[in-house]
Amino acid sequence: MPASEPVRFGRKRALPSCPNPLFLKWLTELRDEAKEKGLKIQYTYQKRQRSSRTLGTASVKYWIKNCNDTLKRTAQTLLFTVSLKEHPKNAAGDQGKDKRGRGGGRKKREYVPQKRSGGYAVLLTLYRQSQIPGSKGYMFKMELQAEAQRLCDKSFTVPDLGSKYTAWSSVSTLIQKNFVMKTHNPARYSLTEEGLALAERLESIEQETKDGPGGDREEARSEGEGDAEEEDGGPGLVDLTASDDDKEEKEEDRIHPTETPTCVALPRSDVDGMGLSENPQKSHATSRKPNAACLLPGTYEIILCVDFIETTGGSSHRKQELVKELQRNGVTFDVRKLNVGDFLWVAREKMAPLPGQLRAPAGRELVLDYIIERKRMDDLCGSIIDGRFREQKFRLKRCGLRRPCYLVEECGSAASHLSLPETTLQQAIVNTQVVDGFFVKRVQDVRESAAYLTVMTRYLTKLYQCQTVREVFARQLMQVSGLSGDKAAAILEQYSTPHSLLTAYKKCASEAEKEKLLSSIRYGKLKRNLGPALSRTVYQLYCTQGPLS
Repeated sequence: MPASEPVRFGRKRALPSCPNPLFLKWLTELRDEAKEKGLKIQYTYQKRQRSSRTLGTASVKYWIKNCNDTLKRTAQTLLFTVSLKEHPKNAAGDQGKDKRGRGGGRKKREYVPQKRSGGYAVLLTLYRQSQIPGSKGYMFKMELQAEAQRLCDKSFTVPDLGSKYTAWSSVSTLIQKNFVMKTHNPARYSLTEEGLALAERLESIEQETKDGPGGDREEARSEGEGDAEEEDGGPGLVDLTASDDDKEEKEEDRIHPTETPTCVALPRSDVDGMGLSENPQKSHATSRKPNAACLLPGTYEIILCVDFIETTGGSSHRKQELVKELQRNGVTFDVRKLNVGDFLWVAREKMAPLPGQLRAPAGRELVLDYIIERKRMDDLCGSIIDGRFREQKFRLKRCGLRRPCYLVEECGSAASHLSLPETTLQQAIVNTQVVDGFFVKRVQDVRESAAYLTVMTRYLTKLYQCQTVREVFARQLMQVSGLSGDKAAAILEQYSTPHSLLTAYKKCASEAEKEKLLSSIRYGKLKRNLGPALSRTVYQLYCTQGPLS
C-alpha cells in the first residue's frame, strides 16, 4: 500500500458569504428599480435575492426553466454574462457565429420598426409618457392604444380588411425582442432598457425629421416584424363578407398575400354618394391590381347582401318586416355575415348547373362600391354612448369602398325617451354628413328603408348592365346644354352612332355645310327644327381638334 499523504494542519479557508456577488448585485438593482415603479415583481426579485447566496451557475439554469417569461429573459442575459466571464474565448466564438448567421452569411440587421407602424407608435408613446414628470412608468392597454393611435397609420383595434392583424399585433414582437415588458393583471406595459434606448433613437430621428427639410420621409425600415401592420400597400383587394372565425393565415400567406377581387370594372358613369349624380372626373371602379378578376358584361347579376344581424335578434317584428318588404318588391338579396356595414351589393357570376350535380357551382363575387350602415335613433343613441359610432365610421372609411352611406330611421315621438337629447342626435347626424363626408339618407320607418334599398338595387342593376353604343351616344349628346331627350332621340334616328355622324361630316363639302348638317332635323310633337346653334355646337364637339374654347 502506498504511504498515506501527510496530514496538513492549519486554519480552514473561509467560504465567501455569497458565491455570486455580481448576480446578487444585479438582483438588488432590479428589485430597487421595480420598487420605485411600484411593480409587484419586486417581491419576486427579493425572493431570488435571498436564495442567491447559495445560487450557482447550475441553479441559474434551473431558474431559467422554471421562472416566468419576464424573469426568464433577464436570467438568460445574466447567465450569458456570467458565461462570458467564465469562458471568454468560447463565448466570443459563439457570439461571432451568431453574428455571421447559420451559413456564415451576412450580419443580421438591427431591429428598427417602420415609421408610423404599430411598433413605432408604441415605443414612442411609452417613451414620451416616461419622460413626463411624476410618470407612473407604465401604461394600461386602453390608454396606450389611444395615445399611440395618433402616431400610427393603422388602427390598433380594427384589423385591415382581409387580415386578422391590427397595429397592436406588433406589441408581441416588441415583447419577444425584449423592448417592452408586460406585467400585472390588468396588463401594464413599460419599456425595458433596450426598448428605452431604441425609443430614444426613434425620438431623436423624429425630431430631426420635423426640424429638417426631409419632412415626413420614412426612416430605416425594420428587418421584418412578421406582423400585418408592416406589410406594404393600402386596403387593396378585400372580402367584406369573410367570417371572423376563419383560421389564422399561414406565414407565407402573410408575406405573399393571395389576390382577391374587389370591384367590377364596368361602366364609368357614377353616382355621387347615393344621390344618383356624379362628377365625371372620378372613376367608378376602384383601382385594381393588373391581374385582378373581372366579370364580363352579361355574365353576372347584382345581389343585395343583408347582414344577418338585420334579420335576427332585437325587434324581430321590425326586422322581419324589412325582409318581407324586400321580398314584396322583388329584390334579389342574400342574408349573410358582413364584417362592415349592414347592406352592400355584389356582382355574382352566373353559373350553369353541371350534369350530375344537384346544385350549380358557386360563382365568383365582386363587391361594388356602395355600402350602407343603417341607424335607428335609439341605436344611434346607444352607439354614441358606448363609442361604437366613432368606430363604425372609422371602419367604413377604411373598408376600401368609395360610396359609404348612413341610412337613418327617424323615431318620431320615441326620440324624447332616449338617453340623449334629440338635438344631440341631430347634431351627430349633421356632423356625419358635413364633417366626416358621409352621404346620409333619412327615412321615416323600416318600410321606407326597404323602399330605398329597392331603388338602389334597381339603379345599380341598370348602371352595371351592358350598355350599347347607341345608349352611350345618347348620354353624350344629352350633356350638351339645350339638347334635351327629344332632340337627342331625333338625332339618333338619323345617326345612331358617333361613327355614322362623323362619316356624314366627312361627306360635307365645306365647313359651313358641316355646321348646318343637323339644323334641319325635326324633333318632338311639333316637329320643330333643331336649329343652327345646336347643330354648330354638336359639330364643334365632335370635330374640333384639341381642347374646346
